[in-house]
Amino acid sequence: MNFKWNYEQPTIERQQLAKELAEKIGMSPVIGELLLRRGIKTESAAKRFFRPMLNELIDPFLMNDMDVAVDRLNDAMGRKERIMVYGDYDVDGCTAVALVYKFLQQFYSNMEYYIPDRYEEGYGISKKGLDYAATQNVKLIIVLDCGIKAIDEIAYAKSLGIDFIICDHHVPDDVLPCATAILNPKRVDSTYPFKHLCGCGVGFKFMQAFAKNNGIPFSQLIPLLDFCAVSIAADIVPVMGENRILAYHGLKQLNQNPSVGLKSIIEICGLTGREITMSDIVFKIGPRINASGRVQNGTETVDLLVEKDFQKALAEATHINEYNEQRKDIDKQMTEEANQIVERLESQEHQPAIVLYDEGWKKGVVGIVASRLTEIYYRPTIVLSCQDGIASGSARSVAGYDIYDAIKSCRDLLENFGGHTYAVGLSLKVENIPAFRQRFQQYVSTHIQPEQTEALLDIESELDFKDITKKLQNDLKKLAPHGPDNPKPLFCTRNVYDYGTSKVVGKQQEHIKLELVDSRSSNVMNGIAFGQSAAARYIKSKCSFDIIYTIEENIYKRGEVQLQIEDIKPSDA
Repeated sequence: MNFKWNYEQPTIERQQLAKELAEKIGMSPVIGELLLRRGIKTESAAKRFFRPMLNELIDPFLMNDMDVAVDRLNDAMGRKERIMVYGDYDVDGCTAVALVYKFLQQFYSNMEYYIPDRYEEGYGISKKGLDYAATQNVKLIIVLDCGIKAIDEIAYAKSLGIDFIICDHHVPDDVLPCATAILNPKRVDSTYPFKHLCGCGVGFKFMQAFAKNNGIPFSQLIPLLDFCAVSIAADIVPVMGENRILAYHGLKQLNQNPSVGLKSIIEICGLTGREITMSDIVFKIGPRINASGRVQNGTETVDLLVEKDFQKALAEATHINEYNEQRKDIDKQMTEEANQIVERLESQEHQPAIVLYDEGWKKGVVGIVASRLTEIYYRPTIVLSCQDGIASGSARSVAGYDIYDAIKSCRDLLENFGGHTYAVGLSLKVENIPAFRQRFQQYVSTHIQPEQTEALLDIESELDFKDITKKLQNDLKKLAPHGPDNPKPLFCTRNVYDYGTSKVVGKQQEHIKLELVDSRSSNVMNGIAFGQSAAARYIKSKCSFDIIYTIEENIYKRGEVQLQIEDIKPSDA
C-alpha cells in the first residue's frame, strides 16, 4: 500500500509543555508529547492514565434504567423464574454472555444461555430463539451486544410473557423497544458519562450494579475482567477512559490467572509463557473465538468460555481452532474473488465506496472480507451474500468516516441494519441492491473528505537513533494497552542508511531484516520490515532513506530494542 505520511511539527510552546509534563512524571521528553496528543495535559491526569485504578470505574447506577434492571433481576431470582442470557455470535457477544452467565451462576442456578445461529436465525433476537425460550418457561431474557433495534421481536416476547433487559452499545433508533430496561450508553437521553463501552462492558456494568445492590464484594468480579479485555480489543472500541481501566486490569487477569476457557485458547495460540497484548487478542485469540460463530454455531464458543475443566476446554479449543483454519481458507478464497471483481469493474476505480454481492459467498466471513478490502483499497466497503432471497452482509469503514450514517441514509431500501461508526451489519432484498449501491455511493461521495480516502500513517514524533534508549522503551510500555484513541506510537527517523548487513528473509523472501545507522549518531539499530522486500534493492544502494516504525522488544533477544518498520521511502521522495 502507498501510504501518505502525516506529521505535524509541534510548536515551541507545545514542546515546552511536553518537556515540563515529562519532567513532572519522571519520564522521557518524548512521552510528554505523546500524552499531549492523547489529550492528557496535567500531572494528575498523566498519573491516572499510567495507573488505571478499579476504584475509578464509573458508578454503574449513573446508567439509565440500571436501577430498574437490577430490581427486575432481583425479582426474577426471588421468584425462582427461569432466566436466559442471550447474546450475539461474535467475540463481544460471546464474551458478554460468558461473563454474565458465569457471574450469576455463582448465586443462581435456574438459568441458561442462548446464541442464535448465524445462518438459520441471523443477527440479533430471533423468533426461533423466543419460541424456544417460551418452551423452557423463561420469564426474563438478558440480551447482550444486540437488541437495541428489536422492536417487533421484543413486543412478540412480551406477548409470550417474557421480559427483556437489553445490554447493548450499538446506535439506537428514535423509537426504543418495549423492554423492561435498556442499558445503552449511546441512548439519546443517556446520563452515563462514558459512551464507548463494548457490549461486554455494558454487561460488566450490569453485574457491577447487581453486586453493589446485593452486597457482593467487587473482588468477585475481578476474575471476569479477562473477558472485558478480549472484548474491548476485538470490538475495536476506544481504549481510553473507562475502557482503559477495564482493558488494563483485564489484561493483567489474562496474563496472571485467565479463566479456564481463555487459558485453553492461549495454549492453542502458542502464547503460553508470553506476555499477552491487545494485538495478540486482535490477531490470535479473537479470531478463534469468532470462528465458531462464523463457521458453525457460537454456542460452542460460550461452552468453551464457561468450561471449568482445563482438559475438556483444551479439547473444545482444539475443535474451534479447526473452525478457524476453515474460516481462513474461506476468507482467502472470498478475498481473492472480491479483488478480481473490483479489478474488473473499471467503474469502481473512481467510486468513493465499494459494494460487492455474490450469492455464493459464505455469510460468516463477509465481515472479514469487507475489512480486507477496506485495507487494500482504502474505501468504505460493503460485502453481501444471499440466503432465502435476502442479501445480508457487513460494512467496514476507513478512519474518520461514519459508515453508519451513510447506510442509515438508505434505510428505506433495507430490511434491517445496525452497528456503529466503523462497522455495520445490514440486510435487504436482492432486487434492491442496484438502487442501494447507487444511493450509498452517492452519499459517500458527497460526505467523505479527500484525506479520508488516503492510507495515512500518523507520525507522533520524529526521533534520532540516539533518542531510542532503554528508558524510552520502558516508558513506552506504560502507554499500553493500545487501541483506538491510544494507538501504539509511530515514530519517524529521516536519513538512515544500511549498516551493510541488511538482508531479505522469510520463506518466500518477503521480509527485510535490517541493521541501520542514521546521519546524526553512530548507533546501530536492528529492525524488521514485514512484507516490504521490494525496498531491499534501494536499501542496499547505499542511498539514504526515511523510515516509520514502532519501538518493540525483540522477543528472541530479551531486552534488545527492535524497530518494527511500517514504511520506507527514499529521503528525497
